[in-house]
Amino acid sequence: MLFPAVALFTIFITLPGLVGMVLSFTNYAGFGAWKWIGFKNYDSLFHDSTIMGSYKFTLLFAVVTTVVVNVCALFLAVALNSKIRFKRTLRSIFFVPMVLSGIVVAYVFQYIFGFEIPSIFGGQSMLASSHWAWLGVVIVTAWQTIPSAMVIYLAGLVAIPGEVYEAAAMDGATSWRQFRSITFPLMAGYVVINTILSFKNYLNVYDVVVGLTGGGPGTSTTSVAMGLFNGFNSGDYAYSMANAVIFFIITVIIALLQLRLMKGREVSFS
Repeated sequence: MLFPAVALFTIFITLPGLVGMVLSFTNYAGFGAWKWIGFKNYDSLFHDSTIMGSYKFTLLFAVVTTVVVNVCALFLAVALNSKIRFKRTLRSIFFVPMVLSGIVVAYVFQYIFGFEIPSIFGGQSMLASSHWAWLGVVIVTAWQTIPSAMVIYLAGLVAIPGEVYEAAAMDGATSWRQFRSITFPLMAGYVVINTILSFKNYLNVYDVVVGLTGGGPGTSTTSVAMGLFNGFNSGDYAYSMANAVIFFIITVIIALLQLRLMKGREVSFS
């Protein structure tokens, strides 16, 4: 039963990846002849300000967006899980952004940022500022991905017995004290899960950047994924493949650190 899946994964994922790694040590342009050049592509990467800028933007974006999304999602989940009117209707409304296409959302917000919101950034749109355009990408991505994180938090909140809150209320605990001493500690595992999933997804940001800023102004919001795609299309195949290998190594290291954190969390809860 496992063999077909392993075979397909090997043929379409593993083998192309290994071939790409080998070609990253060549001057292959995507067509024609090539020759072995060793680590020249990798050496050039670390002296390429555009490539280093894409890593800086991607990591900054992933960290900030992960924090913003999880804080907002947890707050909304707690609010929507409380005793309020039209709870189901509000949940449905908040889930709408999750089902929309990222590229469509980006184009809509591009219009909003450019024409509907009064400019407070030196007489120009936020997206036209090399210092603030990244913030627009964070806002749009958070708006679209908060619902998916909120679903996980709602599942965690439903799993907490109501008797715990009733006992705390009888002891005179305020809403904030209940959240700080009951809700958040019992939701810590869900916070870790959401943080891992969010950070991994944001490292691969592409469609929102393409639709919102196109990587600009200049290259200030060019993500690693966008830089890789542009490199492959421009004929810098081997150079872009070297960049992809570096990005793969960084992603694996982050994943291993996250798994270690998750394992530690599981031990602490057991």
